[in-house]
Amino acid sequence: MAGILQRIVGALTGSKAREEADKPHFQRDYERHVRKLKDSHPLDEAMSLAVGGHYDIQGRIHLELLRSLGLKDGDSLIDLGCGSGRTARQLAANGSYRYLGIDVVKDLIDYARAHTPADYRFHISTDLTIPAQDASADIVYSFSLFTHLLHEESYLYMQEVQRVLRPGGTFLFSFLEFGSIGHFPVFAGSVEQQRNGTKPVLNMFIERNVIELWAEKLGFAVESYIDGNREIVPQGRLGQTGAVLRRL
Repeated sequence: MAGILQRIVGALTGSKAREEADKPHFQRDYERHVRKLKDSHPLDEAMSLAVGGHYDIQGRIHLELLRSLGLKDGDSLIDLGCGSGRTARQLAANGSYRYLGIDVVKDLIDYARAHTPADYRFHISTDLTIPAQDASADIVYSFSLFTHLLHEESYLYMQEVQRVLRPGGTFLFSFLEFGSIGHFPVFAGSVEQQRNGTKPVLNMFIERNVIELWAEKLGFAVESYIDGNREIVPQGRLGQTGAVLRRL
């Protein structure tokens, strides 16, 4: 009997391991990262740390940046990599929008959904597609998403963004770049985590000439960059560099 139970447990463990191995790296790594945070912190703190901390301040920064780019009531917004809802909560408290949030971790989406209006839509997507119709969004934004994707994966998402944006629509995203002195410590930390085998998620850097090439290939115009060290709200900085693209 003990042998049968051991075989059943072994089969279940093997099945779970295969299921984990079949997930894309960004989903597998971030689910594991969120689980560890939930095990070691109260829920609200874990949900803040999962998106980099400073939950309320970063949400306000994102809202202010969107407003500076022409955000207005009634706009259709797609929050690509919405995480635990730091931006969505600020939007809900300061206007009326058609909102779609996309992420790969169910725990993050569940938390975001629980703290936003019932008409805010959320979707778990792991195939690098956006579940929206062509030319249906006024603004797509993505904070600290491309930092955790391979370049090919970011490019596929940018193709989707170009598809779902209306002509003249705005795409705002943040990224890490070696050209910013303040970003090198992130790379140095990743090197040390790689050495120790403790690296939780991928940290990918993108340089501006790469963004400009992608934009040219995909039908975007690069409108501006946002200095991550510039104060956006009192005592609040984006941290990563921001890129503002327009669909041609």
